[in-house]
Amino acid sequence: MTTDQAKTTGRHLAHSHAKEGDIPGTVNLQVAEGDDTAYGQALFPVPANDPNDPLQWSQTRKILILVVCSLYSFLSNSALQGPSVYIGIYIQEFGVTPTAASDLVNYANLAYGFGSLLMVPLYHKIGRRPVMLASLLLYCGGLIGCAQSKTYASLMACRVIHCFGASVCEALPVQLVNDIFYLHERGKRLGIYTVCLCVGATGPLFAGYMLDGDYSWRLFFYVEFAFAGALLILAFFIVEETTYHRKVPEEVTRSSISLNDKELASDLMVTTSEDLPPRKTFIQTLKFWGIWEKDSQFFLMIARSFTYFLVPHVFWVVTTYGIYIGLGALTFNFIFPLKITSPPYSWSETSSGLIALGSLSGYILAVPFTSSSDRLAARLTRRNGGIREAEMRLGVILPVMLIGPAGLVIFGFAAERNLHWFTYFVGSAMTTFSGYFYFTFTLAYSIDSYTSNVSEMLIAMNLGKQAISFGMGLKLLDWVVEKGYAVMIAGVFGGLLLANNLALVGFMVWGKRVRAYMAKTWLARVHRESVTEVATH
Repeated sequence: MTTDQAKTTGRHLAHSHAKEGDIPGTVNLQVAEGDDTAYGQALFPVPANDPNDPLQWSQTRKILILVVCSLYSFLSNSALQGPSVYIGIYIQEFGVTPTAASDLVNYANLAYGFGSLLMVPLYHKIGRRPVMLASLLLYCGGLIGCAQSKTYASLMACRVIHCFGASVCEALPVQLVNDIFYLHERGKRLGIYTVCLCVGATGPLFAGYMLDGDYSWRLFFYVEFAFAGALLILAFFIVEETTYHRKVPEEVTRSSISLNDKELASDLMVTTSEDLPPRKTFIQTLKFWGIWEKDSQFFLMIARSFTYFLVPHVFWVVTTYGIYIGLGALTFNFIFPLKITSPPYSWSETSSGLIALGSLSGYILAVPFTSSSDRLAARLTRRNGGIREAEMRLGVILPVMLIGPAGLVIFGFAAERNLHWFTYFVGSAMTTFSGYFYFTFTLAYSIDSYTSNVSEMLIAMNLGKQAISFGMGLKLLDWVVEKGYAVMIAGVFGGLLLANNLALVGFMVWGKRVRAYMAKTWLARVHRESVTEVATH
């Protein structure tokens, strides 16, 4: 076993002397004697000498947890978006307006984000594992309620319930990546979660084809319920509690110790096997009670989370997710089914969800670049003498900065002028291809850039992005009727996305200055004083 692989199999525990600088997002990754490394750099955060520290768990255990959470994100997002192809059916069956029918997606989308306002402080108070299991139960209950609904009101209520329950998976996978993975793994691991979340956009495709053979729209919710039940069982046996209070090793905090003083540093790292606590047994990991964080201030955490909207890095993630979700999840899925089932296309209802293939192709083309920001940041860190800057990962977004807005222009004019159906697919694929980069790497950058309670930051992100996407989708159908597809989609939405994407240049040039300035503000002092968890910078 090589130290560069930083494996934690057997009795080997990873060690590191990495440390964060005075400015959040600037990390010293120089290697000292005895350090485990990745990409030739010391590991960060510094793990505890405890096999129960999630950073010390085996890669198999970590990946299984990530897979379960990512599958939850896929299922919940597909359940959220899938019914968008049923808007026409709901109009006829319940006798409601197109806007009211689309509200079955819009208000569910709002609950999907705003649920984190309660779910995130709750998993911070009583643990990640019990909240995830409880949320899955609520998710399952809401789905079966949708399948059994006979009225518009009951369907709306059950839609809100299952999306509220699943809202935790908008934050929990990111939290778990922070809990169990090192800095050099962040971009790739968040990329895996993002892939599953984005592929959930194929929900309308499955929902549309479930109408084939004279099946009711209710079948979609029954199928989602079956998969959700299976996922609940997997989560019970796989997702171990990741709440852990990591004490930074004494030698890392001593200013008198230099990274070049290898002999002293090595001596301090000596820990005998007799000093190590035993790793929990499998039966012990199944426990889902016993966590009660006395210092976790439930209501204060909710209130304090709103202050993160004042942090530029966080606000950029909010606008990025909000605009891209409002475009991909709502605009494409609302507009395409209505256009494609009308002349001159006149497709059947069962094919109305095919726009998901365009979105999916964009994500698939972006997947090979999942680890690109980690690799670029590692290369630039080596050139910088082992000093890591948060902005080092952002360069991989530059090539796609204009692709997303261009995709909206194509989609908008395709709808306005009834262009060939393939044009819709090209426009959506271009937008989602760009969106994947922005989703994954702006999120990683924001967490890299600011010393914070990650939980509170995630609340702000989820509230903001769902509010923006809700606002974009609420009157979308009315807007396009009044102003036209080209004006709203290519013009207004395309302009918003372009402005958001161009912010990349500002963060690449002035990002460190912004970090340095924010570190000295009253806001940063408030956040630092409330820190109870160590962020993976």
